[in-house]
Amino acid sequence: MLKRTLVGLIRSYEGTGDRAKDPALKSHIYKLSKEKAWEEVVSTLKKMQGYRLLHEVQNVGEIVLEKRTMFGRTMDITVSVISVDPLRSAVDIYSASRGSLGDLGSNYRVIMEIYRVLDKKLAAYKLNNV
Repeated sequence: MLKRTLVGLIRSYEGTGDRAKDPALKSHIYKLSKEKAWEEVVSTLKKMQGYRLLHEVQNVGEIVLEKRTMFGRTMDITVSVISVDPLRSAVDIYSASRGSLGDLGSNYRVIMEIYRVLDKKLAAYKLNNV
């Protein structure tokens, strides 16, 4: 956690992907078609407290959210649902804080929170063991 805070002093964004060095930031894979994964992810995100869904573009697989921090900063979060193959989908998250200062690791924590909620909701379909 200390490393995250130190990185967060200068960096105000965080993202996940299949090549992420941090295992916690690897893409999460679910045994669901892209359409089914999209429905589940969108309905789950809409219910999350403190997040505001700005827009969703299903054909691109992108959901854009906004979250305000305790300190009044705004975070822009993009959740991507990507088809791996007809039966599996990956979910990636990119979170960035508005403003010039670092985020003290808050973008990392937001990503972990969203993944925790999605993994709980989609536990029956989760494939990678992060």
